[in-house]
Amino acid sequence: MSRLRLVVSSLVTASLLAACSGAGPTAPVGGIPQGPAGAVHSKPPKFLRLQRTPPRPPPHRHAVTAAMRARAKAGGWQELTNSNAWSNGPATALLMTDGTVLVQDYCTSNWYRLTPDSTGSYQNGTWSAVAPMPSNYGPLYFASAVLADGKLIINGGEYNFCTGDETNLGAIYDPTANTWTAVSGPSGWPEIGDAQSVVLNNGTYMIGNCCTEYQAELDEATMTWTQVGGASGGKKDNNSEEGWTLLRNGQVLTADVLAQPNSELFNPKTSGWSTAGSVGVNLTQSEEIGPQSMRPDGTVYVEGANGLSAIYSANGTWTQGPNLPKVSSQQLDAADAPTTVLTDGTVLAVGSPGVYQTPASFYIFNGKKNLTVASPPDAVNDSSYNIRTLMLPTGQVLEDDGSSDVEIYTGNQKTYPGIAPEITKVSKTLTTGSTYPLSGKRLNGFTQANFYGDDDTQATNYPLVRITNSGSGAVVYARTHNHSFMGIGSKKVVSTMFDVPSTIATGPSTLVVVVNGIPSKAVSVNIQSSK
Repeated sequence: MSRLRLVVSSLVTASLLAACSGAGPTAPVGGIPQGPAGAVHSKPPKFLRLQRTPPRPPPHRHAVTAAMRARAKAGGWQELTNSNAWSNGPATALLMTDGTVLVQDYCTSNWYRLTPDSTGSYQNGTWSAVAPMPSNYGPLYFASAVLADGKLIINGGEYNFCTGDETNLGAIYDPTANTWTAVSGPSGWPEIGDAQSVVLNNGTYMIGNCCTEYQAELDEATMTWTQVGGASGGKKDNNSEEGWTLLRNGQVLTADVLAQPNSELFNPKTSGWSTAGSVGVNLTQSEEIGPQSMRPDGTVYVEGANGLSAIYSANGTWTQGPNLPKVSSQQLDAADAPTTVLTDGTVLAVGSPGVYQTPASFYIFNGKKNLTVASPPDAVNDSSYNIRTLMLPTGQVLEDDGSSDVEIYTGNQKTYPGIAPEITKVSKTLTTGSTYPLSGKRLNGFTQANFYGDDDTQATNYPLVRITNSGSGAVVYARTHNHSFMGIGSKKVVSTMFDVPSTIATGPSTLVVVVNGIPSKAVSVNIQSSK
C-alpha cells in the first residue's frame, strides 16, 4: 500500500515502544475517549497489517427470504422492479443533471444508466448501458463529482480492476456526447488512489492525494491541475482516509485520521489549511473513520470507525455526539460507511459490528440520538463499507451493495423548514429542443446530501429541472448545466441553464427546481413545438 511509505516508519516505532511499555492496542491516548464499551477493536492498525478496504462485498452467507423482504418493505424498502446484468455488481452511483443515475459496475470500465419511468418513478425505472471508460481504467474507491457544466469526472482508485494500485488514472464523461475522455493526474503525482474530492463554491473541482498532504485543483477549460495545500500550506497530516465536507462559508472541513483528534479547514481563498480545533474524541480505528454529514442546521455529524461520534457546530466548536447504536448487543461502527441527509434534515446511516464485519444495520440520526430503522433485506450479508446510498430527486434514497439487489428507501419526506429552492425567474413559454436560463434562491441546497469519506463521493448539491405535463402527468427532466454557483446554504440569487428535451410533450405543464430531493413551488409553463 503506497501510503505505508509515508507513515509506517514513525508509527512502527511508536507501536513498538507502546508494546515494550505494555500498552495494549486500544489504550487511551492523551485522555481522548477511544470507543464505547462493547466496541469491536481490530488489534493492529490497517497500515501495519498491510490491509486495504476489501475490493469485494463480504461472502454471501445468508439467503434472503420472503419474510426478510416483507420486513424490509414494511420499513420503507423496495427492490427495483427491473434488474440489470452486472458483471461484478453496482457500486458508486452519481445523479446526473438530466435526472438519470449513473452507476458503476465496480472494478470495471462499465457504467449503467437508471432512467425513471414516465411518471418519474425510479422504482420502475429502466437500465441501459452508457459508453465505457478507457479500457485500462476500472477503478474502485475513487474521487468523483458531477461538475457545474453537468459532466461527470472520476479520478484515481485504491484498486484498478480489483487489483491494489492507488492508480493516478482518470476520466471525464460528457453526457450529451455519451463519451469518456482520459484525464491525466496532477504533475508529479504517481498516485491518486482512494482520494477525497469536492466541488468548491466557484465550481472548481479539487482532489486529495491519498498518500501525501497535497491537494490539486482542476482548471477544466484547459484540463490542467494546480497543486495546493501540503505541509507548507498548513496541512497537519496526509490525506489518507479523511473525508471532506463543504461548509456554508465555502471552506472544507476534515477530521484528521493520522493526526487525530485534530481537525482542519481548507480555505479556497488562500489555498491553505488551518486547524479547526480538537474533535475531542478519537473517531478512528484501523486507520479508518466514518462519514462527515452536513445537516441543514449547519452542524456536521461525524461518525467514528469505533462507534463514537462528534458534532461540529456552525460556530466552529466540537462536542461529543451520541454513540452509534448497538444491535443484538453488538456495537456498530462506521469504518467506511455511507450516509444520506434526508429531506427533513435527519441522517440515514449504516454501521456494522467491527471493521469490515457483517451484518450491516441502518439507523437515523435525528440531531440528538441514533434510532435503528429497518434495513434492506440483503443487509444481513453486508458490511458498511460495501453499501452506497444516494438521494434521488423524489426524496427517496437509492441503495446498492454490490449485489443485484438494488433498493429504494422511502422514509419521512417532510422538508426541513426554510431550505426549499425558489424560482425567481424563468420563461413561461418553452420550445422543445431549446435552452433557457433559470434564476432562483437556494438552488444548491444546504448540504452535499451524500457522504462516505475518501472512498466514495456522490454529492448532489446542484439544481435539477423537472417538468410535468398537466394533461397526461408525464414527468420529464430537463438537463441542467452551467450552474453559476456550487456552494451550499446561500440565500443569494444564482442561476443555471436547462435544455428542454426535443421529445417532451407539448401543452400546459408545471416546472419545479429540485435539489437534494426537495422541490420548489411549481411554476406554470407552456411547452410549444419547435416545428
